[in-house]
Amino acid sequence: MTMRIDPGEFRARPLRVHALLHDVPLEDVWAIRLSGGGAGRTIEDVRTVFMAGVEAAPPVVKRLFRLRWRIGALLGWDRQRPAWNAESYADRLSPADRALSTAAPGTPDGRLSLLYRFEDEQLSELRNATVHAFSSLSIRPAPGGYLAYLAVYVQPVHGFTRLYMKAIAPFRRLVVYPAIIRKMQSAWAKRYGGETGVETRQFS
Repeated sequence: MTMRIDPGEFRARPLRVHALLHDVPLEDVWAIRLSGGGAGRTIEDVRTVFMAGVEAAPPVVKRLFRLRWRIGALLGWDRQRPAWNAESYADRLSPADRALSTAAPGTPDGRLSLLYRFEDEQLSELRNATVHAFSSLSIRPAPGGYLAYLAVYVQPVHGFTRLYMKAIAPFRRLVVYPAIIRKMQSAWAKRYGGETGVETRQFS
């Protein structure tokens, strides 16, 4: 089941991302129920099952990813430019952020680059010719298990960004995210116990 939720639910969480990306548009947030798990689960556990969900994504999702990367290769969207490194939001991190993070800024995180990883949240970024995007994962205890939040922020890099995001929105919200989240929940249930098919909520 998927439904929209009040953005205030995510904004009310005491997370570093809110201040760090205060001027970056929030595109989507998914609240993901993770049943069971026992005590002491951290963002590392959430990241593990999220990456498992990406790896186990159904063929239709993988075909969409391959199509995007092929178009990107053809048009040079993903060809790295030296100037992009200077645009990293790592410069916004405070000394306290860096001291608390369990991984250094710039550590690879799939196709993204990590900015920080705390016990209950992490933030990664991706800069290419279409977007400067950020992926936030966080976790909090909830009755019967945990609640994870997956938030996507996008900073426009030129006039094409909004058109691009609007074009991919139906695929992102109706196909890609729901499929990955279902696989993520299945991976969590397999690793830590709990039920699959539980409620997932989204707002944009």
